Amino acid sequence: MNVQNGLNAFKGLTLDPMFGWIVSPILAVAVVVLTVVMAVRSHRQRPYTDATTVDWVRRVLASVMLAVMLLTPSTTLKTESRAVNATDVFIAVDVTGSMGVADAQYGSDETMSRIDAAQQAVDGIVKLYPDASFAAISFGASGTLEVPLTPDSRAIENWASTLTLEPTSASSGSNLDKAVDPLLLATKNTRNQHPDDTIIVYYISDGEQTSNKSRRTFSSLRAYVNGAQTVGVGSADGGQIPQIADDGTMSTDQFVTDPSTGQPGISKLDEKTLKAIADEMSGSYVHVDAGRTIDERDVQQTSSDWRMQSTYKQREHSVPAIWPFAIVFAVLLLWEAVAWMRTSRRLL
Repeated sequence: MNVQNGLNAFKGLTLDPMFGWIVSPILAVAVVVLTVVMAVRSHRQRPYTDATTVDWVRRVLASVMLAVMLLTPSTTLKTESRAVNATDVFIAVDVTGSMGVADAQYGSDETMSRIDAAQQAVDGIVKLYPDASFAAISFGASGTLEVPLTPDSRAIENWASTLTLEPTSASSGSNLDKAVDPLLLATKNTRNQHPDDTIIVYYISDGEQTSNKSRRTFSSLRAYVNGAQTVGVGSADGGQIPQIADDGTMSTDQFVTDPSTGQPGISKLDEKTLKAIADEMSGSYVHVDAGRTIDERDVQQTSSDWRMQSTYKQREHSVPAIWPFAIVFAVLLLWEAVAWMRTSRRLL
């Protein structure tokens, strides 16, 4: 049974050359060919050489073992866990109707809606932390943790690509502090579970507060957050707010009316408020526009620690299986050393 299991293990071997598919095969062939050439040359020089046929068979076998190790036989393991960096990134995105205003830019002169710019900003944030865990929060009339903390960055990208704005019929004015409660609860739970993690918050909004209620401070997050950044989307000139249907569709010719004037309301980027929110979290502020995107300048403090964490999908990775060949190689080298010492003593 053990022999059968061993044979099955070898059947599952694949090659994963340690120096790549170009260098490793060249080195492997060169080692074997050079040894064979030297063996043939030694055989032709007999009896004027001390090396025997057994000696050269041993050396050829050693070179073959070395060549096999250069080609690195490996087994493929399937697992549902992965090593993740102990950095937790929480991304909060404004989904109020004003985020539908088409006055934003992101790395080009093309004008787009603020929510489109926010989606691209989310993708940029995810790329800054390739091995971190992420959580996603949307806020409008209320704040909701839509994606719990996960190492699956694709889940965050998918979430961002499907973001829809709050229907105009459900809107009661912009409340920028609606993100506080879900952020506070989520970061507090994370801090309790992983006290040594580095927690980062990104808050994406146009900064417009239209509710009659006073905005609550974000300073309570300081107890749990190591780094924070507010990201402003939109322009100071502003634009008209489109009507948002109940299914999230934005109208192209119907706009929200300002009740005080009876004319379409104008929504403008409020950088002052966004800077204030950043200051309350001891963070920084950045405005994305035609010449500015989320990039390496926006990387916050990250953790140097790692931990194993379960994922939602099965992952495959190669594990080198060269130890049987290394054992044979070591035995052949030991044999070679013993044979060399015997020959040296005989010649004295």
